[in-house]
Formats: sequence, C-alpha cells, structure tokens
Amino acid sequence: MNIDLTGTSTRRIQEALTQARHLMGGPAVGMVLTLIIVTDESAQYDAVRAATEAAREHPCRVLTVISRDPRGSSSRLDAEIRIGETGPGETVLLRMYGPLAEHADSVVVPLLMPDTPVVTWWPGGKVPKVPAKDPLGQLAQRRVTDSYAARDRLGTLAQLADGYRPGDTDFTWTRLTSWRSLLAAALDQDHDEIVSGEVVAEPDSPSAELLAAWLSIRLGVAVDRTVSEGPGITGVRLTTTGGDIVVDRPDGRVATLCRPEQPDRQVSLMRRPMSELLAEELRRLDPDEVYQEAASRFAKDLAGGTTGEGLATRPVSATADAATTDAAGKEAAETGRPAAGKAGTKPASKASGTRKAPAKKPSRGKSTGDA
Repeated sequence: MNIDLTGTSTRRIQEALTQARHLMGGPAVGMVLTLIIVTDESAQYDAVRAATEAAREHPCRVLTVISRDPRGSSSRLDAEIRIGETGPGETVLLRMYGPLAEHADSVVVPLLMPDTPVVTWWPGGKVPKVPAKDPLGQLAQRRVTDSYAARDRLGTLAQLADGYRPGDTDFTWTRLTSWRSLLAAALDQDHDEIVSGEVVAEPDSPSAELLAAWLSIRLGVAVDRTVSEGPGITGVRLTTTGGDIVVDRPDGRVATLCRPEQPDRQVSLMRRPMSELLAEELRRLDPDEVYQEAASRFAKDLAGGTTGEGLATRPVSATADAATTDAAGKEAAETGRPAAGKAGTKPASKASGTRKAPAKKPSRGKSTGDA
C-alpha cells in the first residue's frame, strides 16, 4: 500500500500509518526499532531497498529524511508511505523543503516508535564530523556511516575515529566480519610465532587499513599495507617462524587458505551487499569497542605519518597466486614485486608500520564496498 501526502504534517502522517495498519488487518505495531536514513534523492532508492530487505529480519519503521531545496524561502513537508510491499516494516519517505530541512529532527521525533531503539544511518559520503552530536544522531543508540562512499575515504575514516562516541560504527568495519572470522579460525589452530603481517587491497581502502590496524593490535606485530588492483581486499599474509599463513582472494568471491605443511583450502568469502551489512548492524546495538580500537590506531598512525599519502608502497598483481613457488618469491624480492607466496615464502619486504595506497582520486563506492 502506497500513500502520498503533499504539504502535510507529522500528525497527518501518523493518522495515515494507523489507518493503513487497520485496513491491512494489523492494528498492533510489531516493530522492534526505528531506522532513520539521512540521504539525498540520488541515493535514497538503494538505501531504502537495502533497509526494506533488512526489515525482513528486523521489522522496523524506516524514516528516510531527504532534504530538497534547503535554501528555499518556504517550508514544506511531503511524505510517501509504503506498507506491506515486501516485508513487515513501514517505510516513510520525508521530503523536506526550505528552512524545514535544517530542523529535520523536529519532524522525525513525533514519528519515532515508542519504547524501541533508534538507529541513524548515513549511507552516502556526506556524514557529520561527530555523528553523536548531529541532531538526528542524538536520537539514536546506534549511528552507522560508510566512509567508503566519501570522496576522501581515509580522511573521512580518520575524522570519524577522532569524533567517535559509544554507539558509532562504519560499514568499512562491518565488511571485515568474514575476514576477521576466517583469520581468527585459522589462528585458533597451533601455529609458530608470528613476526609480521601484510594486507593486500585496492588503493584507498578503509577496510584494509582497519584490518591492518586490528591485526597489528591483536598480534602485536607490524602489519604492512600493499596495493593490488582489487576488488576490495585481495589477500592477507601472516609471516611466522615456520612459514606463512596466507589468505588469497583475487576474485572477491572465493579465498584460498594456505598454512604451512597443510593442504590448501577453498573458503567462500563473498563481498556482501548493503542489505546484509545493515542487517548485521541492526543485530547489535551495544558499543563496538573493537572497532573503536582499530579506528583509533589507524587515525593515530595517519597523524604520525606511519600511514598516509607520500609513503612508499609495493604494488602487486590482483591475480597473484597463493601457491607461488619459493623461486617466484625470490624473484619477487629481486624485482620489488611481491607475490602471494606459498606457505613458507616470505614477503618481498617488510615495513615497520601500516602503509596506504598512493594518492589517487577514488571513484564512488559500489554497494558491495571495498572488502
């Protein structure tokens, strides 16, 4: 059911929602939370679609705040209500014109579900410096951003790390869940002492920087950052005294796990769509201290020059074979082009800290992101 309201008010929107529920035979409100999406007209379609799919797992009221012509002299509120299209949730698109767009929180507050958590999501590249201080961010227990969608991806990630408050998170961290689970499972088995690490990914990858920071914190070793053609993160190498533990994923779908003196294993490591990332974030509303640690380490390294523009990097092929021979590894060391080597091969060079891709104007991120 679709209901269009032009030049409306929050009271009329509430009445329309109640009437629509009665007409559909569901007078009770069975929502578990309110999801506020702050976006623009160009990005609202993908964001609403992802929220609708996530609502199948987490029935919620989706309030999409779209600012239209904020410099206009007259204020107006248009609403589009969607109920029962593809899931149990309720979706309300709020288009605000004129000065009203500067006070979106005054429109959103009357539409919040009573006694339920609130999550605010900025799906685009325009995010507040401190999400917790934004008027719409102050309403939420959980605030979700996506620094990969920004023009300055690494700068935006560092900015969000500096302005972190309990409840903040970023999709660049959510995309690492599969990688972190696989690496943690690999290290649960007996292994020799880890002396260094390496994360290989496309240029300007916030997820790769966070993964390198997380590994450096947890393992207490220097983790290098090298560049490939992507897509996303293409490999992780942990150098131990007895050989290398390598995860190589050149195609963004299937990874090869190589361990010393063990056969190679194929592992599914798909790049997940936005709806799955959002559904994962809606499962937990408590502060994510691990994300805070990784983001803070990255911001500290960036400020200290350990990572950032101007540092040397070591480009590698996106299709590097994880089962490269020792001879190929030596050749890579001589030429300065590291290859994803077989267990027991050492990287071409080691760095004393995290490094990032050379300065390059990034393209707009896709819904799958960079991990």
